[in-house]
Amino acid sequence: MNAFEESLGLALQMIGGADPALWSIVGLSLRVSATACALGAGVGLLLGAWLAVARFPGHALVVGLGNTLLALPSVVVGLVVYLLLSRSGPLGSWGILFTPAAMVVAQSILVVPLIAALSRQLVEDALREGGDELRAMGAGRLLTALLLLVHERLAVLTVLLTAFGRAIAEVGAVMIVGGNIDGVTRVMTTAIALETSKGDLPLALALGVVLLGVVALVNVAVGLTRRSPSAWVGAAA
Repeated sequence: MNAFEESLGLALQMIGGADPALWSIVGLSLRVSATACALGAGVGLLLGAWLAVARFPGHALVVGLGNTLLALPSVVVGLVVYLLLSRSGPLGSWGILFTPAAMVVAQSILVVPLIAALSRQLVEDALREGGDELRAMGAGRLLTALLLLVHERLAVLTVLLTAFGRAIAEVGAVMIVGGNIDGVTRVMTTAIALETSKGDLPLALALGVVLLGVVALVNVAVGLTRRSPSAWVGAAA
């Protein structure tokens, strides 16, 4: 038996045996990313709705900047948050550096541009299809955009699931602001990097399998939200 087969066998045993260390890391990863996406959604959806209907000098520049931030490296986000939260930084008094809260902040910043850009495009498409009816009823621009987001809630769910997938799979930002402290800030991606460097391949591989499973479930959920109501009925039957 080669090293890969042996490590994979031990990894599957850890997963099936509900290894406490493994599932503690998984649980923290899910909590941090879910909280970050919830906070990011509050900002990103509102920002995206506003950008879809607002008209001001430099609007195209702001939209272009937002689209550019979609490719923002996570290590850059981590560096900026680290400088803000460090003892000598402007937010150092918060005392949250190297805690899960700092990781939530970093991941929230990372997903806001994604949510804002996708929701802006969603609102603009919906406005072309049915925005005139809401305007005729006296709804203001921003209210119209928000109502359209509510109407397109399945598409919004797809956006949020996409953001969650990006958050839980990133490593740079949480490594920098969390410090990868065992039992405190160690999440799946940072633990995989650390355990691989230490030579603890079974734990790293077990975490990798779980992470792939989570990402796969997110992709399945995204696919399901794109199905038409008739397809849901057919699948249920």
